[in-house]
Amino acid sequence: MLKLGVTGGIGSGKSYVCRLMSEEFDIPVYNCDIHARMITYTDSDVIEALSQLIEGVYDSEGELDKQRLAQYLFASPEHAAQVNAIIHPAVRRDLHEWLHHYTEEPLVAIESAILYESGFETEVDRVLFVDAPLETRIRRVVARDGLSSDEVLHRMQSQRPDEARQRADYTILNDDASDLRSQLTTIINSLNQ
Repeated sequence: MLKLGVTGGIGSGKSYVCRLMSEEFDIPVYNCDIHARMITYTDSDVIEALSQLIEGVYDSEGELDKQRLAQYLFASPEHAAQVNAIIHPAVRRDLHEWLHHYTEEPLVAIESAILYESGFETEVDRVLFVDAPLETRIRRVVARDGLSSDEVLHRMQSQRPDEARQRADYTILNDDASDLRSQLTTIINSLNQ
C-alpha cells in the first residue's frame, strides 16, 4: 500500500481534491480534520484533557464549544501546540486502525492541513500539495465558514504552506481554471507505476 499525504493551506481545496480521488479514482481517503473532530466527541482521554486545558470547552451536555476551541487554538502558537499535543496522538492511533482496514489497497490518501506541523509526514510515502492563489483561498473560506477576511488571514498565519509546497513530491493547482482531473490522473498514474 502506498500512502499519499494530501496537504495545502486553508481554502486551497484539499477536501475537493480528495473527494475527486475517492469518487472518480476509487481511492480510500482518511480526513484528519474530520476524524479529529469525531475524537473530540468520543475519546474520553481527549475530552478530559481538553476540559482541563480550556475552561468551558464542553458544556454541561458534553457538547464541544467549537468556537471557544478555535479561539484558544488560534490565539497563539503555544495554545495550538497544547491542543495538538492532546489531539494528534489520538488521531495517529485512529489513522493506524483505519489503515489496517485498507491493507489490500494499492493507494490510499491521508488529508491533513498540517501534515508537516503535526509530524504526520512520517505516516505517508509521498506528499501532494494542493495550491491556490491567496485571494481565491480567502474568498473560499469567507464563503464556506462565514469568517471575515481578517479572521481568515489570521488563521492562515498559523500554517506554513510555503514550506509544505517545497517539501511535497507533487503539486496540483486548484485555481478554479486548471483541469484538476487531468492533473490528478497524471499524478495517480505516476504513483501506480
